[in-house]
Amino acid sequence: MPDVEVVAFLGIPYAAPLHGALRFQAPLPAPGWADVREAREFGVWVPQQAIPSAVSGATTGELADLRGASGPECLTLNVWTPRSRHDADGEGLPVLVWVHGGGFVGGSANTPGFDGTKLARAGVVLVSVNYRVGYEGFGWVRDAPWNRGVLDQLAALRWVQDNIAAFGGDPGRVTVFGQSAGATSIATVIAGGRAGGVFHRGIVQSPGNVFVPPEEARAVSTMITEELGVAPTAEALAAVPTGAIHDVQWNPVAVMSADPEAWSHPNSPYGVVLDGELLDELPWAAMRRGVGRSIDLICGCTAAEARMFTANLDPVDADPAGVARGVGLAPAAVDAYRHARPGITDSDLSTLVLSDAFFRLPAHRSARAHAEAGGRTFFYEFDWVGDRVLGAYHGLDQSFVFGLPTGPLGWDLGAQPGEFDTLSTAMRSAWTQFAASGDPGWPRYRPDEWLTRIWDLPPTVGVDPTAVSAEIWQRHHRTATSHR
Repeated sequence: MPDVEVVAFLGIPYAAPLHGALRFQAPLPAPGWADVREAREFGVWVPQQAIPSAVSGATTGELADLRGASGPECLTLNVWTPRSRHDADGEGLPVLVWVHGGGFVGGSANTPGFDGTKLARAGVVLVSVNYRVGYEGFGWVRDAPWNRGVLDQLAALRWVQDNIAAFGGDPGRVTVFGQSAGATSIATVIAGGRAGGVFHRGIVQSPGNVFVPPEEARAVSTMITEELGVAPTAEALAAVPTGAIHDVQWNPVAVMSADPEAWSHPNSPYGVVLDGELLDELPWAAMRRGVGRSIDLICGCTAAEARMFTANLDPVDADPAGVARGVGLAPAAVDAYRHARPGITDSDLSTLVLSDAFFRLPAHRSARAHAEAGGRTFFYEFDWVGDRVLGAYHGLDQSFVFGLPTGPLGWDLGAQPGEFDTLSTAMRSAWTQFAASGDPGWPRYRPDEWLTRIWDLPPTVGVDPTAVSAEIWQRHHRTATSHR
């Protein structure tokens, strides 16, 4: 509906500014205001480092065009709503809330690639959320709560419940969707039993597997505070400039990667901590017990997730046996992969193993557990390649959902406008239809037949393409029982 006028309200605070020790505490409600508040520009962005992209070589800041400075007033959200704010029955519109990715260390809702105009034109109210990342969001602080970045997201969702009706949204039809770290956060909230009352449906696009035992999170943070020369308390850390924390927050990786078997995620210092409050077990374990069963759920992944991280590696140096060993697979797993995919190159096999480890199998396990517990579940794989050498890498699907061939991970899509527009329209329709009714337009993922939407041109329905990898991991991974 290109003729639908959309109004944007930008930079709305959903929580109090993070001054002083509040940088490391749970979010507090935003103070109100008496006069009319301008909402024409994005708010300041969450403090973070610029991280190089393996795909383009640019930093996340350059790719995302983060607008304005960073600062303590960063816990803001943005709303896009059709000017005619009701559906055909005169009711409030379904609401889609976007939680961006960024490996728990970066990302922003304030980017051109996450502009909500096209989704709002399709008949929803679109909300995008900023939350704390890096050490401020996910590091251990002795007298502060764990997983502060996820607590920020929950605060934003409570704001949506309290306020979205004023923007034409229906607080009884809220769907949260996110990619990568955002998807992992959503799975965490569902599996932790926190979704009730704040959202009703979820879409997890390439959820990760970065769930950290508390003792590891303490060890990582202790390395950082010792290097900074401060106590691990909110007051002591509040006296340290944000930039100084950013300068050292990655340093523990050198220690972790030197002894990879001693750490759950030796290359990822930050993730969701299994703190016993927000979450105390892997999401798919909780979902298998029926936690979150009432939440309608779409899970999905891309076919070549890890190509984003291996793009700059020389294919001649590919070592699938070493990659498999690094993610805990026995040597026989490489043979099993080759048997399942005859003719696969060493480079593609290395990428597939990493893709499965990081994103494809977390999506598969979450969907399988939710479905086996009786939840309404839908699964997809994004396979579209077009003329792209890199294939369907991590995050490519989000450009199609937002309908924008630009942004953090869609930097070269403009070369194929016809194919992009066709597939983008189909995906955007599915996401908004799911938000409205719980039905995205393809068959449910259920134990009697694990049917999956394959996003390509044309879109098709097939049998779950991640199932073969899941079987290989079940047979050949050193901790196979945790992956069931």
